[in-house]
Amino acid sequence: LNQLRQLGIEISIDDFGTGYSSLSYLKRLPIDRLKIDQSFVRGIPTDQEDIAICETVIAMAQALKLTVIAEGVESEAHVVFLKAKGCDEGQGYYFSRALPAEQIHVLLASQAPLLGSSRHP
Repeated sequence: LNQLRQLGIEISIDDFGTGYSSLSYLKRLPIDRLKIDQSFVRGIPTDQEDIAICETVIAMAQALKLTVIAEGVESEAHVVFLKAKGCDEGQGYYFSRALPAEQIHVLLASQAPLLGSSRHP
């Protein structure tokens, strides 16, 4: 992983908070990004436990100077909450359904930055 990072490849932990993702990875591995699992994003802004988990992961990522990405962003309420908490990026059906590779350039040309991060251009 260190060799990949030296080549300029950024390393992400996907589905953070579920399965085998561990806090120890944040310390031991050369990580650049954390992706909050969609199972936690789905309940915001109404489920207090999901709110607490998302806020905590975002705050922890910020403290560790990591980019944080929310998976499963499906509503404007998700975007508003995540932007207010300082989430850097988002992915999900709110922005677009999956597209064939030949159509992605049209989507990218029409979109503003996902969550408007000023920390990472």
